[in-house]
Amino acid sequence: MADPFGHAIHDHYHGTRSEPLVQRDGEQRLDHPIEAFYFEPYEAGDDPWLETWLDGPLLDMGAGAGRHVRYFQSRFETVGIEHSEPLVETMRDRGVEDARLADMFVLRDSFEADRFGSALAYGTQLGLARSMAGLRTFLADLAYVTTRDGTAVLDCYDPTQAATEELLGYRSDPTPGLAYRLFQFEYDGVLGRPLLFRLFSPDRVREATTGTGWTVVDVDHGDGDTAHYRIALEKRGSSD
Repeated sequence: MADPFGHAIHDHYHGTRSEPLVQRDGEQRLDHPIEAFYFEPYEAGDDPWLETWLDGPLLDMGAGAGRHVRYFQSRFETVGIEHSEPLVETMRDRGVEDARLADMFVLRDSFEADRFGSALAYGTQLGLARSMAGLRTFLADLAYVTTRDGTAVLDCYDPTQAATEELLGYRSDPTPGLAYRLFQFEYDGVLGRPLLFRLFSPDRVREATTGTGWTVVDVDHGDGDTAHYRIALEKRGSSD
């Protein structure tokens, strides 16, 4: 299967990228920033909010080029997974100690129960759950592979915010708190498969946690960019 996203990041790291990585929605095009998103070093103190919610063993789902894994593996056991062989290879080349080819939406196929103390999915790939039912299934599987006192940090674009409508590939939905985003990556003349993201508001994520073992404990909207938010979850009863 074509993987322009993975190959572009791999080539960038190895100094062989000669073309931009592009997001496409029909004839609309937007260059995807690689260096800032995937290779800017992550260091202690860069994100105190994030570090509050993470502990080891940590599962980084959709770890990209290993930006977060490389930092957290120095503190506790960290496993980075990607659904792209070039990205797994890039992580290993960059010194990630445990980089694996795995799909975050079928976690039970790759990990046993109670394997991780916390989990991170940073990059809005949560939207690839595609539906509220898919989100609930993902959260239930994530609960299975994390401990009784486990935590998780996820991120998404909030369709209740006007700024979200400016995203390339945005598609509205009449259902409150939901929308879509549809685009393709293109690199070096290769067009990837269409990526359909479901955009969930924080309230919709909170709704989806019902029956999964998780509860929403904090939402961070960051500074300025109200379209994007991060959401922290913990297991119900973890304070018992």
